Amino acid sequence: MERSGLRRFWDSSVGKKIVMGVTGLILVAFVVGHMAGNLQFFSGSARFNAYSHLLQVDLIELTWLLRVTLLASVVLHVIAAYQLTMQNRAARPAGYVRREPQVSTYAARTMRWGGVYLLLFIPYHLLHFTTGTLHPAFVRGEAYGNVVIGFQTMWVALFYLGAMAFLALHLYHGAWAAFRTLGIARPSNDPLHRRLALALAVIVPAGFSLLPLSVMLGYIR
Repeated sequence: MERSGLRRFWDSSVGKKIVMGVTGLILVAFVVGHMAGNLQFFSGSARFNAYSHLLQVDLIELTWLLRVTLLASVVLHVIAAYQLTMQNRAARPAGYVRREPQVSTYAARTMRWGGVYLLLFIPYHLLHFTTGTLHPAFVRGEAYGNVVIGFQTMWVALFYLGAMAFLALHLYHGAWAAFRTLGIARPSNDPLHRRLALALAVIVPAGFSLLPLSVMLGYIR
């Protein structure tokens, strides 16, 4: 039976890389916007609670559309990454000898482990601050207080900071790979020269990390 064009596209390694690139950029756009919204935390409880109310009540339909889009993007991203890995392993000859790539980065070599960590972090984060299921004293509508109380538990704050460390590595390699795959960035004679990816990898995780660090260090009480 002849495969459809969409199925042939998905089955090809190029198709999977394009899917990873597109879904990756969707997720990058989300984390940038989410980080910017989170920084309103430092404007005080009234401003941050109003921001949370806007997303959870006033714009709830748009929020759910965004959630569905993000969930689909994560699922497609993970499946494409896994299948590409399996294809690459199957293509190696039996006598394959593992060598360190000349232009490989630590970020590239930790993508799989970082991805697993982030996959564990995402549902915890949702159950912690969105539904309150895993929060010790969750009060709906009091986003500011929920953040402060949530990060007063040391292991929780450290778990979030660990996720941000892996997010930094993921952004550094993943954003660069997506830009190259989709033709946004031109081929360079210096494969490790990644200014935009580096900026994302530093600014976004740092912005997220300010919240748990401010509570851990006693700046916000």
